Amino acid sequence: MSGVLEQAEDKPEQSQKGGSMAEDGRKVKIRIEDVYKVFGKNPTRAIDMVKNGMSKDEILSQAKLVVGCSRVSFNIYEGETVVVMGLSGSGKSTLIRCVNRLMEPTAGKIYVDETDVTSLSLDDLRELRRRKFGMVFQSFALFPHRTVVGNVEYGLEVQGVDPDTRREKAENALKLVGLSGWDEYLPKNLSGGMKQRVGLARALAVDPDVMLLDEAFSALDPLIRTDMQDELLALESRVQKTILFITHDLDEALKMGDRIVLMKDGEVVQIGTPEEILTQPANDYVERFVANVDVTKVLTAEDVMVKPQPVAFVKDGPRTALRKMQEAGHSGIFVVRQNFELVGYATAERAAEAAKKEEKWLDEVIKSEQVATVPTDEPVRQVLPRFKDWPGPVAVTSPDNILKGVIVKGSVIAALAEGGGGE
Repeated sequence: MSGVLEQAEDKPEQSQKGGSMAEDGRKVKIRIEDVYKVFGKNPTRAIDMVKNGMSKDEILSQAKLVVGCSRVSFNIYEGETVVVMGLSGSGKSTLIRCVNRLMEPTAGKIYVDETDVTSLSLDDLRELRRRKFGMVFQSFALFPHRTVVGNVEYGLEVQGVDPDTRREKAENALKLVGLSGWDEYLPKNLSGGMKQRVGLARALAVDPDVMLLDEAFSALDPLIRTDMQDELLALESRVQKTILFITHDLDEALKMGDRIVLMKDGEVVQIGTPEEILTQPANDYVERFVANVDVTKVLTAEDVMVKPQPVAFVKDGPRTALRKMQEAGHSGIFVVRQNFELVGYATAERAAEAAKKEEKWLDEVIKSEQVATVPTDEPVRQVLPRFKDWPGPVAVTSPDNILKGVIVKGSVIAALAEGGGGE
């Protein structure tokens, strides 16, 4: 089943040092391999108990050991945002603390690029954290006596970066998160959302390969939280960092994640894209977990579009376009250039008139400004209004105006009905 955790499929070929590449050529930035974290005396006892099929509660009852994570294995690819989510006690925050070794894994391996994090000395671990990781946590953790820019400079200061360079980098990071001009203010003068932006800027200032966010927005008011989510998404499109994001909120996971890792009782129960988690739950637990989520918040234009067949090319002219429409039983046709760049839409009526009058094809028939278009990532529920003043199919286009697919009104209505949404 697509989206269900299958360890064999998520373990790429490995180099001797631990680096790896996926079969599709993507670089594996973080590889988590059979990780356990158990709390209590002689914690390795719990590993055999887990392997023998005992539950987390049974192990606690019999051995007085708390299983934080067990048998956790998955990859995070370079430039990907992976959200680890679950209810309280699922092991998600324990896992992220194992990744940066704020907690020592009981067993298993964790690689960042070609470095085995679990085998590093304390000095090497500190250096890895300084160079590779940017960390943002639920508590803002700002120094109250330092100015905004002083807080952002802190990681660079620890690295020994000279004052002028670290000030420049800190100011650039503040600009990225929309806090230019707030350099000399103290944290007490900031709102909660602004404080979290400072935390994000502090993490970005060191230009880390990996961003670790542990319930980073959970303490914020709903509106501010939404703004921060949008800010991070916009930021990620610009800086292209690898992000490991921890949350207990399913809506946040669906919004933020390229993939979601859903955990329960310390174990991974499913890995998949947001759409896979919603539409192809791995088991009854996942199905119950997502039961009340409106799938139209996740489904996009790309999910419901169909291949644009047939299309007319600019060189075809109105008569060829009419023949293609007749053969397909369509009353209109999208017109594209040879590279499928969208030019416009021609109705059968207008094409017939142009053929009789020998009108210019581009000037008289194709009215590109009237065509309803949406980007591939447009939420399904926002597509339906596009049909209000446009009788034909809606074109799905890439940022450079390449026709990727078409959407008919019926497919949108069907998606809304299936997802529990309405007009």
